[in-house]
Amino acid sequence: MGSHRHRSLGPRLGRHRGLAHPLPHHRLRGLPGPRGHLRGRLVTAATPTAIRCIGVEVRYTVRSYRPLLRDLLRGNAPEATTVDALRGVDLEVGVGESVGVVGPNGSGKTTLLQAMTGVLPLAGGELLVRSLPTFLGVKAALRPRSTGRSNIRIGLLAQGLRRDEAEAMVSEVAAFTDLGPAIDRPMETYSSGMRARLHFAIATALTPDILLVDEALAVGDRAFRERSARRLDEHRAAAGTVLLVSHNLAEVRRSCGRTVWLQEGRIVADGPTDEVLRDYEAS
Repeated sequence: MGSHRHRSLGPRLGRHRGLAHPLPHHRLRGLPGPRGHLRGRLVTAATPTAIRCIGVEVRYTVRSYRPLLRDLLRGNAPEATTVDALRGVDLEVGVGESVGVVGPNGSGKTTLLQAMTGVLPLAGGELLVRSLPTFLGVKAALRPRSTGRSNIRIGLLAQGLRRDEAEAMVSEVAAFTDLGPAIDRPMETYSSGMRARLHFAIATALTPDILLVDEALAVGDRAFRERSARRLDEHRAAAGTVLLVSHNLAEVRRSCGRTVWLQEGRIVADGPTDEVLRDYEAS
């Protein structure tokens, strides 16, 4: 893999709400730091790092299968196009920061979050995380044939709880979803809003060290969105790190003190939310 790496910056999370210990000064040696200017932001060892992207590149191949019959008859392979989804992204996010990520469709927002989880391989650069991020997206995978309650139990076990610990939390998480009797029905019968409630409740039950939110707050009714926003506030208060991808700029303004603007796989602006969104809306 060479220098195209995705690795941890710090120790694993504790079993419940424990956060990773601050990264000591010497652990930053060999990286672009501990002092370095990243788009006007001075990063020092006094500001523990949660996520660091160094020249991150992601590309993938899209194959066209529309002329497949013609190609088969002629013995040709389907046409392939290479897409540069991320192009040399440099980004530093500190522990406890809430960072909004905005940009038009196809700008690389979701790709960036997926690269941070290790789901997508890097074509170039290096991506370091303090601990494995929790990804919260509308399309995040759950078990559709299992009940909502069973999915809660499975999700808690997957986050490292013992069986008795998970069982003790199931009712609390189920109550947060506000799904009522539907919590005991198969998830495949749920609407998109109901699925979003369930996944948000599971993903935030243990206050993950790093939470990546991809449009997951855009679904559900107003009361649930407000309840979800309050839970994110609690997460930030516990020094959790949040990256929020959203087209809802009001939510980004409310939740994030800093915002990154992606355009065609590159960061074109990174700074205080009001300033970045002002330029973004004017573009």
